Amino acid sequence: MAETTAEPRRFPPLAELPDDEYARVLAESTTRTYAEGETILHEDGVPADHLYVICSGSIELVHDGELIDVLEPGEAFGHPSLLSGLAPAFDVRARMPSTCLLIPGKAARRVLAGQAGVSFVASSLRERMIKTGYVAHARGDVRTASLGSLVHRPLPVVRPTDSVREAARVMASTDVSCALVELDTGYGVITDSDLRRKLVAANLSYDTPVEQLMTAPALTFPAERMAVDAMIDMLDAGIHHVPVVDERGTPVGLVTATDLMYLESRTPFALRRSIAHAGNVDEVVAAARHLPQTVVALIRAGVPATDVGRVVASSGDAATIRLIDLAFERHGEAPAAWAWMALGSTARRESSLASDQDNAVAYADDADDGFFERVAIDVNAGLAECGFGADNAEVLARNRIWRMSRADWERVFTACLEQPDRSHLVRAAVAFDFRHVWGGLNIVPPLVEIERQAPKYPGFLRRMARTATDIELPLGFRKRLQVDDDGTIDVKKGAVVPICNLARFHALSRGITVSSTLGRLQAAEAEGALDVDTGDALRESFELVTRLRLEHQTALSTAGQPADNLVRVSDLPPLTRAQLTAAIKAIEAAQKQLSRFVPYGV
Repeated sequence: MAETTAEPRRFPPLAELPDDEYARVLAESTTRTYAEGETILHEDGVPADHLYVICSGSIELVHDGELIDVLEPGEAFGHPSLLSGLAPAFDVRARMPSTCLLIPGKAARRVLAGQAGVSFVASSLRERMIKTGYVAHARGDVRTASLGSLVHRPLPVVRPTDSVREAARVMASTDVSCALVELDTGYGVITDSDLRRKLVAANLSYDTPVEQLMTAPALTFPAERMAVDAMIDMLDAGIHHVPVVDERGTPVGLVTATDLMYLESRTPFALRRSIAHAGNVDEVVAAARHLPQTVVALIRAGVPATDVGRVVASSGDAATIRLIDLAFERHGEAPAAWAWMALGSTARRESSLASDQDNAVAYADDADDGFFERVAIDVNAGLAECGFGADNAEVLARNRIWRMSRADWERVFTACLEQPDRSHLVRAAVAFDFRHVWGGLNIVPPLVEIERQAPKYPGFLRRMARTATDIELPLGFRKRLQVDDDGTIDVKKGAVVPICNLARFHALSRGITVSSTLGRLQAAEAEGALDVDTGDALRESFELVTRLRLEHQTALSTAGQPADNLVRVSDLPPLTRAQLTAAIKAIEAAQKQLSRFVPYGV
């Protein structure tokens, strides 16, 4: 072996190897020098077949052009991919001319199998996940995620007297790799590995009772246990499946070693990556189903709710783009330039777990609408399967009135300003919040330019003001919160929408074309359309009701219930109830201010 700058023996996981084993590993290994900028491992590429120990230089981990971490001499990489058999999570490349010791897979597994190796893997993964979390804006998810928050697989339970055939059928039907075996006291566990090693290899009958193959007692973990700590226990025990139980010991689900070793897969950037690399619609749907767990983790980590809304919208964009590509594979290349547009809250990047999909298509003049209709039907159906529900008002690209040529879109936007009747006003309230998601048609500049002309149309502005002032707020006698018959308040209808409509009006009245609610409020204040106190109050109110809405939805998601916007006021802590009351009063004050200064009417 060639000389290296640093003696690998000085560093974990090699430092504690016996002399003879270290000599054996060194004899089986090779060294290699990498030029500056040379890629060693490719993100989502071929799994690593070596453990790499840096002897000189430095190595960087990169995702989407963003630097994740820099490794120095003595540090190692490649072990998560080597041990799991999964593709690398990052591009790994030489930051400068660097030399590495390459320990082949068989030898590397010997090195990592001992106590020192287990400790090295656990500590290095913990550090890597924390650093990754900073980039992914999900620090709390990486550092404080509980096992319960990561559960997304059902956990089938079989009896010890059931046949292996029945156990395999149950595991296959729930798409998991193990099942719990209910015993008189506690549980056993049977895994895919047991079926391969103990049944097939031994040529046993499929009628063999489960109790002859199971491992008992099974190691179970409470839902509140920290995920990173559970990972260390799993490494120590050499197990790959984590049955998770509640405080009564009842199984609630399954977490695998892959879930834990790639804990960063619960962060937004990796969720987008898994969606983007899905091979078919079913895989897109399966990847998108992780979104609720991601949102739950982000909210629990204290990430601002407005940022979480951007994560939901970004994930929806990723699913949309992949579904469009798959639709083109099915229907052929587009016959003309086109653009897929997000509308409404998705366009504003203010989505929640209860948000519907709002979208539209524009295409070059004289293009074949039939082709884009077929594509839109596929994409809308795929998004619905992903959990982005179809809009009740059919604001969907599959609907002909939301799918038209660029010239027709320009005519519709102009008509909204020039002929602000009820139908055009409804259209403007949705379509004027638009964002280009995918496609090469240059649709944004002409439509933005039309929006910018809004201050020249007082009739349109008067009617747009009504969308902001005419919403009845949930305030009753003596300005106390007024709940519906079921004791709830619809925070979307009674708080989020009124603020969005106020922000939209003030922005359009000054020719401001940014789309986010907070961005509109800030820009309107800067232009003098809002006084500082009103602007601050509306921004604080929007952040509060957005957080309250998402916290409510994550609680429902955790309980396995569909997300909605109906917050039960009696369940709110007194301080939160007071804050919600103050927020709605601030909205009411802004409505009155607008009605005082803007003459609105029919």
